[in-house]
Amino acid sequence: MEIITKIAEISTYFLVNLGPVFGFILIVLESFIPPLPLGIFVALNCNAFGLFIGIVMSWVATIIGCIFSYTLFNKLSNKIIYKHLKEKNKIRVQRGAMKFTKISLSSLVLLIALPFTPAFLINIMAGVSNLPKRKFITALLIGKISTISFWGIIGKSFIESMTDIKAIIFIVVALLFAYILSKIVNKKMHIE
Repeated sequence: MEIITKIAEISTYFLVNLGPVFGFILIVLESFIPPLPLGIFVALNCNAFGLFIGIVMSWVATIIGCIFSYTLFNKLSNKIIYKHLKEKNKIRVQRGAMKFTKISLSSLVLLIALPFTPAFLINIMAGVSNLPKRKFITALLIGKISTISFWGIIGKSFIESMTDIKAIIFIVVALLFAYILSKIVNKKMHIE
């Protein structure tokens, strides 16, 4: 617990002294490096720059990071990843990728909107499966609102958040909102 407190103090120092660039870069890097904690970075941004600016800045940064990650894996999938897989594994990966490509926009939005879903894994699956970029970005724009807002508002540990009735209600309302919004956007834009 002391280590986390120390990391938070050091990160807040850099955020305050280096401005939003440091907080922005941390969020972008989180999309590429799985062990980095999105929730802590968003909470730090909100503490350093205020709730609204922290959430907006974190949302933009995570969208940019996820799009870069998606694009990287999309470009590498056929050139490097599939090339080095043994034939048996290549077929399994391609089957899984084909299933992921068929995911509905609403399901993808809900998957992205869940605060504890690893963005890195979704980015890889979307990139490797050749999920349409328009569908991926639309799902990101809608789903990440919920995730980033959750971490910005809550800014607590997993256990504390799950025992706080306000946090549970917020998660349910945010997920419901994301689901309904994805249905409306899908109907208007004809993504599927």
